[in-house]
Amino acid sequence: MSIFKRLLRRREHTELRPLWHSTVATSREEDWYLDCLVEDTLDGRFDMISLVLSLVLLRMEQSERLGPKTGQLTELFIADMDRQLRDSGVGDLRVGKNMGKLMSALGGRLGSLRSALANPEDAELAEVLARNMRLTDEDSPPLALAARARALNTDLAEVSDDALLAGTLRP
Repeated sequence: MSIFKRLLRRREHTELRPLWHSTVATSREEDWYLDCLVEDTLDGRFDMISLVLSLVLLRMEQSERLGPKTGQLTELFIADMDRQLRDSGVGDLRVGKNMGKLMSALGGRLGSLRSALANPEDAELAEVLARNMRLTDEDSPPLALAARARALNTDLAEVSDDALLAGTLRP
């Protein structure tokens, strides 16, 4: 890749950094862990980042302007997860394999959420979340998590493209 392409690529990612940082910050809000019973572990936090990122990506898909940028936001996710894996001591040979699993998990969640959010009932969404999230209470359906995820999805739909790019996830 030429130096010019690298510079241009960074500039594109710079535009999406506020959105990426807000996605991560939203995924770390205490209510997800206290009220919605998501495990406050490394895996649980990954689940939350994946959930919030999926909701943001689904919102971006609805916009002609932002739809083409979903890949760039996903690249920020990949770069951050790659760095986190390396910082936690995962060796170079295993990072690629782990990243493949993470991307597969994200893709599966996107598809499941797209379908579940089309249904106005939270029961289907709760079922999808129960399969894809690490929860402290795995015996009961995560209705609080489903309600909060749906509320965030509704909020994202009301945010303008410019506000979303600036990192605003709620009106």
